[in-house]
Amino acid sequence: MSGTTPQIVAVDRSQIDDLLRRAEQQLDAKDFQLLRTVIEAYAFVVRLLEDKKTSLGRLRKLLFGAATEKTAAIVGRSEATAAEQAVSPPADANSADANAADANAADAAQPTSPDAPAPRKGHGRRGAEDFPGAARIVVSHPSLQAGDACPECATGTVYNVAQPGVLLRFVGQPPIQATVYELAKLRCGLCGKVFTAPAPADVGEEKYDATVASMIGVLKYGSGMPFNRLDRLQGNLAIPLPASTQWEIVESALPKLTPAFEELIRQAAQGEVLYNDDTTVKILEWMGKRAQQQAFAETTVGAGAPPARKGLFTSGVVATGDGFRIALFFSGRQHAGENLRDVLRQRASERPPPIQMCDALSRNRPPELETILANCLAHGRRRFVDLNDRFPDECRYVLESLELVYHNDALARQENLTPAERLSFHQAHSGPRMADLRAWLSRQFDERLVEPNSGLGAAISYLRKHWEKLTLFLRVAGAPLDNNLCERALKKAILHRKNALFYKTQNGAAAGDLYMSLIYTCELCGANPFDYLTELQRHAASVAAAPQHWMPWSYQATLAASQAAAG
Repeated sequence: MSGTTPQIVAVDRSQIDDLLRRAEQQLDAKDFQLLRTVIEAYAFVVRLLEDKKTSLGRLRKLLFGAATEKTAAIVGRSEATAAEQAVSPPADANSADANAADANAADAAQPTSPDAPAPRKGHGRRGAEDFPGAARIVVSHPSLQAGDACPECATGTVYNVAQPGVLLRFVGQPPIQATVYELAKLRCGLCGKVFTAPAPADVGEEKYDATVASMIGVLKYGSGMPFNRLDRLQGNLAIPLPASTQWEIVESALPKLTPAFEELIRQAAQGEVLYNDDTTVKILEWMGKRAQQQAFAETTVGAGAPPARKGLFTSGVVATGDGFRIALFFSGRQHAGENLRDVLRQRASERPPPIQMCDALSRNRPPELETILANCLAHGRRRFVDLNDRFPDECRYVLESLELVYHNDALARQENLTPAERLSFHQAHSGPRMADLRAWLSRQFDERLVEPNSGLGAAISYLRKHWEKLTLFLRVAGAPLDNNLCERALKKAILHRKNALFYKTQNGAAAGDLYMSLIYTCELCGANPFDYLTELQRHAASVAAAPQHWMPWSYQATLAASQAAAG
């Protein structure tokens, strides 16, 4: 390529479209597609550069993705920061945890040999205990039993060793398996009567076992595998299962799963902390009616009325309480705040208002209902991460201040502090640093050290404007630092959108919300989502009668109790 500086040419969208139309007539389809991709990419980058809020660091992140946002990777590690983080939360000196922590600290302080290789992460072997879902088969010794004479020394006796030997073997198989039962038929040569062999006793009457809907649901709504992709996979493995049939199977299971989903909503409404946020979604049924809805709103409501909402969203609501974590998903026209309002309408009247964690967008707040509002500290921090290339000194101070807060919160989790103990710990160790940060933020404007309209000025203004909600963890026991728990939950919806692209109807979106809610709640509680969905279908009558006993964290105890009563 030539080393000359390229000429900057100002063109509008119409000129680009005219150029592409002429090129389409002259070039073959492959070359035209390449040219169109290059031009569209150039136009996208130009739009980003024209946006004053887009820094070089943010542009790199948009184009190539962010490797990490850890403070040490962004601004480096200073000795002062390392010294500040050498704070430990109060703990019982006689407790086993405290003694173990002291021992680990002493081991870490011991010098290591320079010749010893550093341990590599991610290359450890998994033991048999890491596979609780695997079938276990006890293999007896072919010739010896406990109490027999030792064949080696002939004088001692052998006994059972507590820890058996272990062999781990993996077998591949199609996600959905099928069995063909060929029932023998006999016909009488005289009267013509046909006699068909009965089906085996363990073969159910249903063509599709409950496990089929569970597996399809986990693959599509838990792992993002679209119906048509599973259709191709099953076809390649000689057990075809069309996409349309897959939808019929998961839809037929919905009535059996709905009572558990509705109970999840009811219990989530009683949570102590509720996180909520939005992401976009495509529902073709609604997208095709946008123009009709807009025209109808204008003719019925009248000129000057607010336009009908056009956006489509999947809202994530994560509720945490005493011993549970619940994830809920809702797709449609409503924002996260409106969906949270619908959940909180089932909250018991005697319960106090919950803590709500969300970002500072007004649409995340539930209208007409009272919550103790906390804003996401990670959102405010991310603004300074994006500006680090342009304002390294200022961003270093803010990021290192917030790093100490997150370090203290990690220590509180490590020591399993109660909400009250965590509040006292943050007030003692995070409070002074946050007070210094607030004074520093005010000084930047009071002494005119920062241009208010610059990117740094906007980031500082965000922290100052929402300071009380961003620092609720310093005043209210149990208040979280950020909304990361909900943002991780929304990755389920984003994964589905990335692979399946859209829902066809609102009914399909509601089915996806139900399956995602049950599956991700199982993941939060450490339960097996495949087993949970299967047991809900097999015990549909019991689930409908008492769904509170069939939650992901309690259904196994319910199963054990019912089996003990039956047997």
